[in-house]
Amino acid sequence: MVLLAAAVCTRKGNVLLSRQFVEMTKSRIEGLLSAFPKLVPSDKQHTFIETESVRYVYQPLDKLYIVLITTKASNILEDLETLRLFARVIPEYCRNIDEKEISENVFQLIFAFDEVIALGYRESVNLHQIKTFTEMDSQDEKIYQAVRQTQEREAKEEMKRKAKELQRQKAEAIRTGKSMYNTGMSSMGSGSYSQYSGGATTDVTAAPVNPTPAPPPSRPRPSGRGLKLGKKGADVDNFVDSIIKDGGVVKDTSKIALSEPSRPVAPVVNTSPLHLRQEEKILASIHREGDVESFEVRGFLYLHVSQEEFSNIQVGFSNNDRRQIQIQCHPNIDKQTFFEKGIVGMKQAGRPFPLNTDVGIVKWRFQSCDSLDLPLVINCWPNETGRGCDVNIEYELQDSNLELFNVVIQIPCSSGYNVTQCDGTYTHSHGNLEWSLPHIDKTNGSGILEFAAPGSAESFFPVNVEFTMTRPYCDLKITGVVAAGTEKAVPFTSETSVITEQYTVE
Repeated sequence: MVLLAAAVCTRKGNVLLSRQFVEMTKSRIEGLLSAFPKLVPSDKQHTFIETESVRYVYQPLDKLYIVLITTKASNILEDLETLRLFARVIPEYCRNIDEKEISENVFQLIFAFDEVIALGYRESVNLHQIKTFTEMDSQDEKIYQAVRQTQEREAKEEMKRKAKELQRQKAEAIRTGKSMYNTGMSSMGSGSYSQYSGGATTDVTAAPVNPTPAPPPSRPRPSGRGLKLGKKGADVDNFVDSIIKDGGVVKDTSKIALSEPSRPVAPVVNTSPLHLRQEEKILASIHREGDVESFEVRGFLYLHVSQEEFSNIQVGFSNNDRRQIQIQCHPNIDKQTFFEKGIVGMKQAGRPFPLNTDVGIVKWRFQSCDSLDLPLVINCWPNETGRGCDVNIEYELQDSNLELFNVVIQIPCSSGYNVTQCDGTYTHSHGNLEWSLPHIDKTNGSGILEFAAPGSAESFFPVNVEFTMTRPYCDLKITGVVAAGTEKAVPFTSETSVITEQYTVE
């Protein structure tokens, strides 16, 4: 099948969203969509309409239509199957099938449509895979929220402690018949003192000053700074916020932590008119005894061309990995040239790549049940005691050539825990003890976390692990880009990202 475009429109022909999958002019797609409502018969039930140049395949959705525009040579059975998938995608992102919901979720729908169709051809995906591909999870946001909540909780506890101390001093002053302020502050009289600190205002009413003799010199004079609540907490919050905003990793010094050298933050990739993006997702399910139930790495190579002069190119892509990796290329790519020479180019000579869209040109998968293939091994040893459990958790980097960033190990744990040793930092959030390490390489290839907490040994599972990598797990590399037919080198930019989609010890 060759799918030209997909659209959602009203019964009157108002287009709510439209996504083109092949190169078409704006006037061309607007003309096709404006003609569609006039072609729909009112007395018969059909699922497709054919014209001289295209075929409309459509399905009513309440007061709307989901419309696919295909070529007349397209397989009608495949078109209907794709239409049903599109019809199932829309309710996943819109609670109600109406104009307002479609308009509010138009970008999410377009992203989902792009996962279904690439270069006019249907991808082999189901609804669950589409949702997984379009969901985005920010590890930096999780770390920021955890640090922020810890700071707010500690600031509130400090404020309560200071308020109780002030109340105690005031009650002591009233009981002894003396003012709680020194003589140097007597000009305040019986007024009110207010100090703003960290978003909370505390009002303390001063006791009336009696005309009593000055206290003996031997009595120590109270410090005038005793009423400044939370000022340090406010400064720390502002400082921490500025660090996190700049992309830094903040460690909570009130927790047990080993000092680590600062790591350079990966620079933001400046994309050029020709940009290549290599992406991998890691999925692992590991038994607590060390057996690997499943380990999988899914990889994709995306091409983005923003200028027409760079659209007719060939990409060198080599496989230097000795492991059994399943590699596939897009149907429009010349498979023979790719597998024999490692060159990714269009099957039809002279045909350019589409502009201004991320095109998946190569995908690969690696599967294993061998623990030696795991990038990071987690050993969790809960030892039950009379008051709960003593838990030892250890991580070990399998390959010294790997570098892991933003590592977070989440252990289910109640709030009554006590940490005795920690390589890195930790916080407690949403019923999980989160062990964080900004960077793991051969210099800190192993580490340990020890704590005691109430509960049975079973209550500390499953352990979830999250991390990122800046180099691919599979040894697949972009070797260069040349203009098709001329072998002239073409400038390009590239980036690599590796994330954990699911990494669980059960």
